[in-house]
Amino acid sequence: MKKIILSTAFLICSYVSNAQKIFTVDYESQADVKVFVVDYESQADLLVYKVKYSSQADKNEGKWFFVEYESQADKKIYFVKYQSQADLKIYFVDYESQSKWKSNSKKHLLY
Repeated sequence: MKKIILSTAFLICSYVSNAQKIFTVDYESQADVKVFVVDYESQADLLVYKVKYSSQADKNEGKWFFVEYESQADKKIYFVKYQSQADLKIYFVDYESQSKWKSNSKKHLLY
C-alpha cells in the first residue's frame, strides 16, 4: 500500500512540476542544469522554442519562458562555454511546433 501511495505522489508531483519557466543564473554553482547551445539541430538533446507568455510553458516539451526573477523559475540554468561541460545540449528553433525532445534520456533534467 505504501508503494502505491508513494508512486501516486511521485506521479502527481512530476505532473505538477514540469513547467518550463527558466531563469539564467550568473554562476555554474547556482544552476540546476548546465546548458550548451549547439550550432546544429542534429546535435541537440532538446529543441527549444522561446514562448512569449508563461502560460504557454506548461509542459516539458521544450517551450521555455525566461522569467525575470529567480523565485519565479521552475529551473535555473547556466550556459556553459564548452559542450563537454553541459548536462543538456539545446538548439533554439523558430517555430513552436518544432520544439521537442530528441533524446529522452535527458528529459529527467527538467522535471
